[in-house]
Amino acid sequence: MRSIIYALAAFVLLAAGPAFAANKAFISEYGVLAATNSGGVPAQIAAEPALNDQVVDFSGGVTSSSSFSAQTRYIRIHCDTRCAVRFSTAGTAATTSNKPLEAASPEYFGVQPGDKVSVIASP
Repeated sequence: MRSIIYALAAFVLLAAGPAFAANKAFISEYGVLAATNSGGVPAQIAAEPALNDQVVDFSGGVTSSSSFSAQTRYIRIHCDTRCAVRFSTAGTAATTSNKPLEAASPEYFGVQPGDKVSVIASP
């Protein structure tokens, strides 16, 4: 009886694995800083709505975003899994030794139009 319970538990864990294996980076592109109500002075906040939003799924390994638009000057990136990122115009692949990002800790980066960000899971 105990072996049946262990077999069922193993099956449940293996079946549930892929649902938790989704590694995604949510990227929002911005062109300007937002103005405040006090004199229209730019604040250090993102001006919503974003110019573009994209989701990069790196569950299968290293993956690159689409090229950033001609108006994009900075991005916000939020990853649901610890990862490493690398920015380049050519879409050079990230390695685990590149810039680390913690899970659920959004970061902002200044970028150039046409750049891409490459993402890979990083233990």
